[in-house]
Amino acid sequence: MKKYIIILCSLISLQGLGQEKVYSFSLEEAISFAIDSSYATINSRREIAKALKLKWEATAMRLPQIGANISYQNNISQQVSLLPAAAFDNTTSVINTVEEFFDLEANGQVTPPEGYIPVIFGTKQSVNASVTLNQLLFDVSYLFALEGVKSFLTFNENVNEKTNLEVRKQVINAYGNVLVAQELIAITEKNISNLEKNLFEVTKIFENGLTEEQSVQQLEITLLNEKTQLSNAKRSQSISKQLFNLTLGIDVSQKVSLNNTLKELTAKNISLALLDKAFTIEENLDYKIAGNITEQRRIELKLEQSKGMPSINGFINYGTAGFGNQFNFFDGKQSWYQSSAFGINLNVPVFSSGLRSARNQKARISLEQSKTELEETTQRVKLNYKTARSNYQFAIERHENTKKNLALAESIENKNQVKFKEGLATSFDLRQAQTQLYGIQQQYIAAMLDIIKTKAEMETVLNTPKLKISIQEIKNKY
Repeated sequence: MKKYIIILCSLISLQGLGQEKVYSFSLEEAISFAIDSSYATINSRREIAKALKLKWEATAMRLPQIGANISYQNNISQQVSLLPAAAFDNTTSVINTVEEFFDLEANGQVTPPEGYIPVIFGTKQSVNASVTLNQLLFDVSYLFALEGVKSFLTFNENVNEKTNLEVRKQVINAYGNVLVAQELIAITEKNISNLEKNLFEVTKIFENGLTEEQSVQQLEITLLNEKTQLSNAKRSQSISKQLFNLTLGIDVSQKVSLNNTLKELTAKNISLALLDKAFTIEENLDYKIAGNITEQRRIELKLEQSKGMPSINGFINYGTAGFGNQFNFFDGKQSWYQSSAFGINLNVPVFSSGLRSARNQKARISLEQSKTELEETTQRVKLNYKTARSNYQFAIERHENTKKNLALAESIENKNQVKFKEGLATSFDLRQAQTQLYGIQQQYIAAMLDIIKTKAEMETVLNTPKLKISIQEIKNKY
């Protein structure tokens, strides 16, 4: 019995492994998932990680730098030097000093030979090892470089927050598009069902000779149009789901189900209070990023100006060298000759033929450009807010009007259904009422989606959902 239980559990486990995973999201869950896993946000966090590494790179320039060098040299054919033969006496013994040679020559005790004598200096093999510590003692440009890196980090933080906000908006739009496709399919299928019922009834009436063939044909045209709309809605749903998956950062073929309905999200996104929310341009991320760029250009100008100032570096060096005609450097009897030194280098820029001046002027022009771009961004952000607010207000008004129009269109279509069955309305009148209803149904769905999208756009301009990532989180991950 125990054996059968084990086999049964194994089969259940295998069946579970064989089942494809299906994601299920509410809108808020989808947003959280995308901010964590979308392609754009992942790379945006990596940009912050790179900025953090750049910050440490700039900091490390001020810290001691230690370098080691080991070299081995084997003179396969040693270099020969030529010495004047006059430096040697007739017995080829070397005279101690040049002065001694000239004294002997003056007294006639030596006769200077002619030509040169080849000699070889040094040993055939040598090993040198050294360690050098370098330390930056004073450099004003380093301070501005470090300030520039900190500003660059702030810039990347704001870009990341902007990316998160844009991904949020994209998820909302993609989520809404999938719901719209689902709603269109549901409504169209209901319309087709009603049309098929009407067509069946009218066909029977025509077969009994109580109506014209035109009545049947009018309904057939309407039914065919709705079936075409249904096919298009199903294709749109498939594409919308794949785009939604792409926005979330998962495989486009992965099965995903949505937990919210279009009407539910529409009701949640109608917020008249948002229309009255005060707009603070300093909170807008486009404005912040433009300000970051201007600050970076200011620091770059200061950095170029500081490059004309002196800098001081210090160093300490220790080395050892060994020599021999054979490779006996690991022999305990090998002699090693030590050397050490320390010093300070003062670098004073004196004349650059106008190079520094040109760079300063270029940095100044870049700063003026960024100030102009900041002003342009300020005006554009203000206009974006007014546009987003106007579009959101219009979407709310349009939704209310379309909702009323839908109720009227449904009433008109119902009345024409009754009149057609009683012979008081033509098939053309019924088709016109049905076409009007189906058009307003699509307008109503589009109006609901507009509320969701325009609210997301307005929140993006206002930067109301704070999506700033923790720097500590980036440090822990990278």
